[in-house]
Amino acid sequence: MLTLTFIRENKDAILKGLAIRNFANAENIIDEVLEKDRLRRSTQAELDETLAESNKLSKEIGKLFKSGEVQKANLIKEKTGQLKEQSKDLSEKLNIHESELNELLYLIPNIPNKLVPKGNSEEDNETIFEEGDIPKLHDGALPHWELAKKYDIIDFELGNKITGAGFPVYKGKGAKLQRALIAYFLDKNSEAGYQEVQVPLMVNEASGIGTGQLPDKEGQMYHVGTDNLYLIPTAEIPVTNFYRDVLLKESDFPICNTAYTPCFRREAGSYGAHVRGLNRLHQFDKVEIVRIEHPDRSYKALDGMVNHVKEILQELKLPYRILRLCGGDLGFTSALTYDFEVFSTGQDRWLEISSVSNFETFQANRLKLRFKNAAEKSQLAHTLNGSSLALPRVLAGLLENYQTEDGIKIPEVLQKYTGFDMID
Repeated sequence: MLTLTFIRENKDAILKGLAIRNFANAENIIDEVLEKDRLRRSTQAELDETLAESNKLSKEIGKLFKSGEVQKANLIKEKTGQLKEQSKDLSEKLNIHESELNELLYLIPNIPNKLVPKGNSEEDNETIFEEGDIPKLHDGALPHWELAKKYDIIDFELGNKITGAGFPVYKGKGAKLQRALIAYFLDKNSEAGYQEVQVPLMVNEASGIGTGQLPDKEGQMYHVGTDNLYLIPTAEIPVTNFYRDVLLKESDFPICNTAYTPCFRREAGSYGAHVRGLNRLHQFDKVEIVRIEHPDRSYKALDGMVNHVKEILQELKLPYRILRLCGGDLGFTSALTYDFEVFSTGQDRWLEISSVSNFETFQANRLKLRFKNAAEKSQLAHTLNGSSLALPRVLAGLLENYQTEDGIKIPEVLQKYTGFDMID
């Protein structure tokens, strides 16, 4: 979330940034934050003065008792009792102010980077790069859900029987291709300097708040009510929370981690042809990259992450494009996001397969993730993450773009992982 110091000192700039996001009622919320902050600070000052006076009088009481001035000491003791009650009331008042202030701060999204274009929806995102030839398929080419059925590699009906819609079962060469992609992505990330980690698939509430999924996205997350845990929608949450309440050294940067996990998203209300097959699932596999960076180098790191994902798609020889998200489509916690989309020839449309984002200090402030700078003062770090990659739509693109009349070819870079070069 935004720091109070930043809000106090940059109200006009914040309102301009929130306008790019089309954030409703921004000025009223910011004004309310500033007023709550004023009340909090004045209450804190009053509490500090009361505690200081109480401490001073307590010392006097001891001296008076020693000098035999018992009556005077008892009078002052009575006053300290009143001050303690006053301190208790002020502490409760301060807690209320802080709680109300935090609730307001949780409502305010990150301020967009100056590169973020204005816009209302995905229609206004900017295409900044496009590469790869869209293959010309044979007559009778199929979308991936028909290919999955034809070659018996993904069973959507069986998953529906076991659990429900959005939980497919991968079979035979389909399961091996899925495993091959995971191994390939992890190997590529490791070669690029990311340390591989394995993480829990459930997180507590503090972790969800730390990275911004809570309290903003409760409806999108599966909740285990008895234990108050949440199934992760992305490995970003547990991996970034490694560094919650951590004070780093400047020499620790960059910190780079990669993780493979199943991911769980409720995706309530998703219907229609655009979510058929692998296009939108409740459970899916994803390989994530997460970086903790010095603020001076985070945007260079973001460019490096974008280039890393580009290299993977180049090796897979999939036609793709990169979009810079507009203010209206930007995620709540992000300052700047680049989306990657693969062209699905069988569906004749683009499919999002990765988001690479810089959150600047927004998550770090929630996480209390700081580092000591050269002047030995602590300041907030920058956090970044990206899909590298989300598997369902990558797999959909591979099946559709690599289909032939004789079967589905396997990209050359994956063949050492699959052990076969064709699904037929």
